[in-house]
Amino acid sequence: MGLRGETGRRVRAHVGHDYLPVSVWGRLDVGTFRDMSHLIQRTVHTSWDAQSVFDYLLAFENAVEWDAGTVTCHRTSGEGGVGTTYENVSEFRGSRTTLEYTVESVEGSHRFVIIGRNKTVTSKDTITVEEHDGSTSVDYQAEMTFHGIAKLASPFLGGALTKLGDDAEKTLSEALSKHAGS
Repeated sequence: MGLRGETGRRVRAHVGHDYLPVSVWGRLDVGTFRDMSHLIQRTVHTSWDAQSVFDYLLAFENAVEWDAGTVTCHRTSGEGGVGTTYENVSEFRGSRTTLEYTVESVEGSHRFVIIGRNKTVTSKDTITVEEHDGSTSVDYQAEMTFHGIAKLASPFLGGALTKLGDDAEKTLSEALSKHAGS
């Protein structure tokens, strides 16, 4: 159902596969969307040792193996530590998008933060690896903040982002299990 502008015409803007009415933009307080973000958090367990898991995940080009949404990922600069950049092509809801990821921080061999950006989204991914009684847990958090017109669609993306998180949890668990057994 579309909204009618002052001229009575239906006016819509296209964002990926979603259509948003533009006739109400002048009446929206876009500032209310400024801090809107979505948090995806999953924890998986593996028998693979914590150091190997951490090294594998920090080498972010491996995301093609463990992140369900990643289509390609290539290191574009750096040696893998803070400041290293990656070009990541991901698929979300049938559309491909490219993000430039930068390793923001590395804390020992147990936690790192990598931030992906493009004109429509910033994804701050925090990965924490801990060893517990012979097994390893990986806590993966992705905080996604949408920009521009995409932030207007943000309130409607909860279901799709939950599915993205569920799919990523499955592929991360499968990849870690495969490497633990090799």
